[in-house]
Amino acid sequence: MNIYDFKVKDARGTEVALSDYKGKVLLIVNTATSCGFTPQYEGLQKLYEKYREQGFEILDFPCNQFGNQAPGSEDSIVSFCQLRYGVTFKQFEKIEVNGENENPLYTYLKSQKGGIMGNKIKWNFTKFLVDKEGNVVERYASTVEPEKIESRIKELLSVDYAYAN
Repeated sequence: MNIYDFKVKDARGTEVALSDYKGKVLLIVNTATSCGFTPQYEGLQKLYEKYREQGFEILDFPCNQFGNQAPGSEDSIVSFCQLRYGVTFKQFEKIEVNGENENPLYTYLKSQKGGIMGNKIKWNFTKFLVDKEGNVVERYASTVEPEKIESRIKELLSVDYAYAN
């Protein structure tokens, strides 16, 4: 099993196969619109604008599990992100990232890269970096600002797996 085996629903409820992202570097983030880390949307958008043409994608999964900080509907979350931060990267339906109702994608991500709390997500804006081959290569805590991940993203984008293997 790898990341490309999963299907998720976007903010409009349409099923999206993660296999559609083969060959791209992904940053998967659980987000919230009323969190102290919400301003990270600005940094995420800047990274997306800078690297999307090179094969970089951000997958945004709103999560209301931490302090009820993503209380709105998917439509209101998308509107907020677009109006406040100019977000143009892909946004998905609200999910749970811990517990018995956690999304299977997050079960997988956590199994690949545990954090300081083991396999639990500690808070909003935990980030998982996935290489072009679908390998989960890094996990970043909420406190790690998107700009701090840029050099690693550039490194992964520059790797040509056809020649590296």
